[in-house]
Amino acid sequence: MLAPDSFGTIAGLLAEPLELAGLLDEIPIPLVVIDPDRLVLFANSAFGLLTGCERDDLRGVPCRDVLRVNVCLDKCPALKAGECNAPVSLEGDIINRARAKIPVRLTAGRLLDACGRVAGYVETVEESRAAQRSGEGLREMDGLGNVVGMSTRMKELFRLIPVVAQADSSVLLTGETGTGKDVLAEMIHNASDRAEGAFVKINCGALPETLLESELFGHKKGAFTGAASDKLGRLRMAHNGTLYLTEIGDLPLPLQVKLLTFLDDKIVYPLGDTVGFRTDVRVVAATHRNLEQMVKDGEFRQDLLFRLNVVRLHIPPLREREGDISLLLDHFRTLYSSRFGKPIRGFSNHARQLLLSYAYPGNVRELRNIVEYAASICQSESITIEHLPRYLLDNDWQSGAGKSDESTPTESTGVRENATHGVASVGSSWAAVERQLILDALSRAHGRRGKAAELLGWARTTLWRKMKQHGL
Repeated sequence: MLAPDSFGTIAGLLAEPLELAGLLDEIPIPLVVIDPDRLVLFANSAFGLLTGCERDDLRGVPCRDVLRVNVCLDKCPALKAGECNAPVSLEGDIINRARAKIPVRLTAGRLLDACGRVAGYVETVEESRAAQRSGEGLREMDGLGNVVGMSTRMKELFRLIPVVAQADSSVLLTGETGTGKDVLAEMIHNASDRAEGAFVKINCGALPETLLESELFGHKKGAFTGAASDKLGRLRMAHNGTLYLTEIGDLPLPLQVKLLTFLDDKIVYPLGDTVGFRTDVRVVAATHRNLEQMVKDGEFRQDLLFRLNVVRLHIPPLREREGDISLLLDHFRTLYSSRFGKPIRGFSNHARQLLLSYAYPGNVRELRNIVEYAASICQSESITIEHLPRYLLDNDWQSGAGKSDESTPTESTGVRENATHGVASVGSSWAAVERQLILDALSRAHGRRGKAAELLGWARTTLWRKMKQHGL
C-alpha cells in the first residue's frame, strides 16, 4: 500500500536545503513531478513553456489533462514504470494550449521514499528525433507552442496570443528581422478556429508588382501574355484559412489600394475578370519597417494601415529579452547536438560569456545559425571559443549593434578555457576582458603571436591590431 502522505513526502523533498525545485527548474528538458494518483506536484519552466500553461495553475491537475497525450489513457508511462519497476518511454502527440500538435517521447520513472515505497513519478517530455528531422516538432524559440522565452515581455506576448487567435480581426506583427514573426503568425493560425483551413504565406517584397498582383488575386486565362490558364491566387487559396503577408511594407502602392478594397468587401477580382469571388480570409501582416513613418513619407496608405492594425503584436529584439539568450543557447545546443548525433553537453565558460555579451543584430535567427555552425564543427562534449564564427571574436560588432564597451560579464563565467590563468573580475569591461584574453593567449603560447592568434581563433593581423588597440 502506498504511503498516505505521498504528496507531503515529495513536497518536503522539494523544500530541502539543496533547493531541488530550483535545480529541476534549470533543466532545459520539460519535466513534471506527479503523485501516485498522477496529479501534478511540480513542473519546471521548460514544461510550462512547452504546454503554454502557467506552472502555478498546474498543481493538483491530472497530468493527462495537461499534456493531452494520445497514449495517456491506455498506456500511461507512469503506471507502466510502477508495474515494471523501471523507467518507461513512450512516443505520442501532445496538444499544447495553442492547439499545436507536437510529437514527443515521454519517459517516466518512479520516485521512492526513504522506505523504498513509490511516492510518485518523474516524467520528461522530449520532442522525438523523428519529429526533429521532419521539422514537425521543431521550435524556433520555445515557450507557447513554438516560441521560447522567459523574459517579462515574452511572457506578456504569450498571454496575448491565445486571446488574439480566437478573434477574427486583422493582425499586424512588428519587430526586427529574425525575431520570429513568421513563427508567431503560424501560431496564431494554429490556435484559431481557422486551424483546419490553409495557412498561405506570400512575401510582398520578393516579386515584381505584376507578378505579385497575379499571385495575390489570381488571373483569368489570356489576361496577359503568358497567362495560358486560370490562376486561383493566394487569397482564394486561403479561403476559410489565414493569409500571411510578410514584408507588407514592401507592397507597391497600386496593390495597397486593391488589398484595401478586398479587406472592405472580401471579394477577390482576378486579373482580366469582371466577376468577383467572395472569400473568407483572415489577414495577418508582418513588417520590420516603421509603417507610421512610411505613411508620413507617402510610401504607405494610412487607410490600409488602419485596416491591418486592428491588433498589433510587437516582438521585442533579443537584446531586450533579459535571460532569453541563455535559454535559447541551451535550447538550440540540445536541438543541434541531437540532430547531428553528437554528445555536446554545453558551452565552455569563455564561449558562453562571449555569446551572452553579443548584441545579436540578427536576433533569434542569428543565434540559431551561430549554434548550428558551432555544433556542426564541434568534436567534443563542449562548444568552445574555437567553434564559434570568427566575426564574434572581433569587437567591431559592439559599436555596429549598439553595444557599449562596458558590457559586464555575468557571474561565474571565466574568460579563458584554462582556469589556471588569471580571471577578469565580474565588474570588468569588455575591453578589459579582451585585453586579458590576449595576455592569457600570449602566455600560453610563450609569446609566439602566431600561436596566440590560433588559440584565440583570430587572424594574425587581427591579433596585431587588437594588441595595438589595448597598448600591448
